[in-house]
Amino acid sequence: MKTHSAENERIKRRYFAYLKEAMRQSEQTLDGVAKSLARFETYTKFKDFRAFHYQQAVAFKNHLAEQKGERSGTKLSKATLHATLANLKRFFHWLAGQPSYKSRIQYSDADYFNLSEKDLRVATAKREQKSPTLEQVKHLIANMPADSEVARRNRALVAFTLLTGARDSAIASIKLKHVDVVAGCVFQDAREVRTKFSKTFSTYFFPVGDEIRAIVEDWVKYLRDEKLWGNDDPLFPSTLMKCGATRQFEVAGLKQEPWSNASPIRKIFSEAFKRVGLPYFNPHSFRHMLVRHGQQVCKTPEDFKAWSQNLGHEQVLTTFLSYGDVAPIRQGEIIRGLGKHPENTLSDLKALAEVFARHVREQEKLAAGA
Repeated sequence: MKTHSAENERIKRRYFAYLKEAMRQSEQTLDGVAKSLARFETYTKFKDFRAFHYQQAVAFKNHLAEQKGERSGTKLSKATLHATLANLKRFFHWLAGQPSYKSRIQYSDADYFNLSEKDLRVATAKREQKSPTLEQVKHLIANMPADSEVARRNRALVAFTLLTGARDSAIASIKLKHVDVVAGCVFQDAREVRTKFSKTFSTYFFPVGDEIRAIVEDWVKYLRDEKLWGNDDPLFPSTLMKCGATRQFEVAGLKQEPWSNASPIRKIFSEAFKRVGLPYFNPHSFRHMLVRHGQQVCKTPEDFKAWSQNLGHEQVLTTFLSYGDVAPIRQGEIIRGLGKHPENTLSDLKALAEVFARHVREQEKLAAGA
């Protein structure tokens, strides 16, 4: 049984190089593209891409719609279908311009990977992002144990996520030198911290409670004063495992090394929520919670702009559009309250209009400069 095509592998290698070097795509994006191409090749039994016909795209689209996920056991979601077919569409559109392929594949052939308009709307629909409340997170942290070195690290980890809204990949790579407890600031230096899109920015501690900040400050003090760790040591070190008396591996403290990825962080979150009987919320959900908290405490457009920058967003619209959904319950409260204070509403609208106008001007300047 055929398991690969040598010609296909060669052209795929060229395409991956194009995505990485020319289009500056991440390794994670390349992995998604590779998975999509593998699905298509498996369906066509690894036929040479030069034999591609638009009818293959139509047939594969119908085939994919009937497939089930390995973990869920249910049919693939519309979002998965959309992502897979979009990757294939872009690949075959690129392929149509390559030597020895452009005489066989038309650019328009790639359009047959499109989903129907109905399915596309379902796949791209914006849904409410689940996130905990500030009170739930504070309750969680207050009930986390601190009777061992590892337990103290775990509690400080959750507190730090609330205090900074940092992504889990960044948290796993932050070093002691990046945290200034006196200034209440974390410098997310992309040269050493795994930030999204390799952006470098400063995050000041969010106003979420003095007790949360104290937990983080105490943890930094413990690492520096008691363990005598230096600037280049990790803020949240990995767990040290040793063979115990029962000849089984047991937790024996902390290693002076960082985690290689964010999986252990998500596991700590899962266990912490389970311990207090709350549904699991992943570390990223804390960012959504902080945006909703910001909507309540920020009084001016400048306040919210600073709040947005603190999350690493260059444009405040990113915070509004990607994280700034109003919770359904709060939506009802706002609608019912409209008209009760018209003078405040008018001033708020004017302020918001100024923010959007400023954003439009910035975009026009950038376009003119390009």
